[in-house]
Amino acid sequence: MKILVSDPLAPQGLELFQRAPGFDVDVRLELKPAELIGLIGDYQGLVIRSGTKVTSEVVEAAQNLKVIGRAGVGVENVDVEAASKKGIVVMNTPGGNDVTTAEHTISLMMSLARHIPQAVASLKMGKWTREKFMGVELCNKTLGIIGLGNVGRIVAERALGFRMKVIAHDPFVPTESAARLGVEVVSLDEIYERSDFITVHTPMTNETRGLINSNSFAKMKTGVRIINCARGGIVDEEDLIQALQEGKVAGAALDVFVEEPPRPDHPLLMMDQVITTPHLGASTGEAQLNVAIAVAQQMIDFLSRGIIRYAVNVPSVSPELLSILRPYLTLAEKLGSLQVQMLATLPKEVQIEYGGEVTQYDVAPLTLAVLKGILTPMMESSVNYVNAPVVARERGIKVIESKSSRAGDFASSITVRVKTKDKEAEVEGAIFGSNNPRIVRINNFYFEAIPEGYILILHNKDVPGVVGAIGTLLGEKGINIAGFELGREKVGGMAISLIHVDESIPKKVLDILRHLPNILSAQMVKL
Repeated sequence: MKILVSDPLAPQGLELFQRAPGFDVDVRLELKPAELIGLIGDYQGLVIRSGTKVTSEVVEAAQNLKVIGRAGVGVENVDVEAASKKGIVVMNTPGGNDVTTAEHTISLMMSLARHIPQAVASLKMGKWTREKFMGVELCNKTLGIIGLGNVGRIVAERALGFRMKVIAHDPFVPTESAARLGVEVVSLDEIYERSDFITVHTPMTNETRGLINSNSFAKMKTGVRIINCARGGIVDEEDLIQALQEGKVAGAALDVFVEEPPRPDHPLLMMDQVITTPHLGASTGEAQLNVAIAVAQQMIDFLSRGIIRYAVNVPSVSPELLSILRPYLTLAEKLGSLQVQMLATLPKEVQIEYGGEVTQYDVAPLTLAVLKGILTPMMESSVNYVNAPVVARERGIKVIESKSSRAGDFASSITVRVKTKDKEAEVEGAIFGSNNPRIVRINNFYFEAIPEGYILILHNKDVPGVVGAIGTLLGEKGINIAGFELGREKVGGMAISLIHVDESIPKKVLDILRHLPNILSAQMVKL
């Protein structure tokens, strides 16, 4: 088995590959895209960090590739969908960076409070200006945490040790779970109104992009301090610059940016009250050692014995069963993701019903896929087939699985019903042909839709002119329509439109859509 390591990996990880019988490892760093495409066809395994971009072109050229191992959590730099279609397993190493990222957050918060980087720079320039760097204590200050996942919880624990008052906003964490940590769960507006320091630990989704913006800053205390070690773009950079210039925000500490590396003349790099680090959240020896050993061992186990662990696109099943279930796994995960994105909250109960031919197989991996689809859009760290049921239990999600060998409208189907505190919703999917997943029903609306890419979901009255108005508006805003599926209850009743577009529709355009005549709701989902 030939392994290509295209990003820096701790020596202990390389040694594992070198000691494994039948493995040959090559380290080729800083490959240009064309060079990677030219080389990748010779390898069965590829080890990456955040530097290498595994695009669809790379996947297409990877004729022998069986596994991509990400030494870290995020797989944003991998075209997972293209890899899945080609049968390539994508693995990550969840948890290896959690403590390191949380500690970096605390370090930045302390640096903000006491102006440490600025004071160091001043003293090294020969100045002794103590009065310029008057700081604040963390003790008795309120820390607002947006996103109480793995990293957010560790930050909360450390902050409580400083005797800070910790409040958090996370609609997907039960109040009782947060209370056991000593954290008060509050609304997002309360985070803005009460916090002296605010730190974000959420994934980058359509809902969290630009989450902290000019409207958010207007609700905050004057003198608030902002920390972002999660993803660039969750804090709107232009709005942050303005809030800093106006004095609303006393300081900011940023480890991540929309564009990395940021351009040298980026205004945030020029401002004295802003502390910046070059995406160091996971940069400790311990974290890099942990993920290097983990990714090497996982890849060796898979390539030599077929054991799959911490894969983001397949569960731990035999290769033979995987070849049969692969289209169903894709469908199950997309149905779960669709449900949670439409509801914009985690459910209290998930009912999964399997019908027809698929019931002759073990459907447990499909249930894991549904849970992974539900949890992934809402979690700060990647959810996989191993930790999905644990994460679901921690968040109080009840899972009910049932089978019916009787075929309905399709030879095989998967129906996912979810219940929240005040809502219920149901989606159904089926496999067309041998391996083509389709969404065939949302609640009482029947249609046929490909569960892929950016989809605008509209609920509207079934009257003439609606489709034309939608198309006209999207055209005016430069948004290309790639596909259009319609479903309705009855003539002149309610209807649903699923519109495939080439890119995410901005929130401002969604707001305009929602105010068009006969449009009842407009949502953007990414599948």
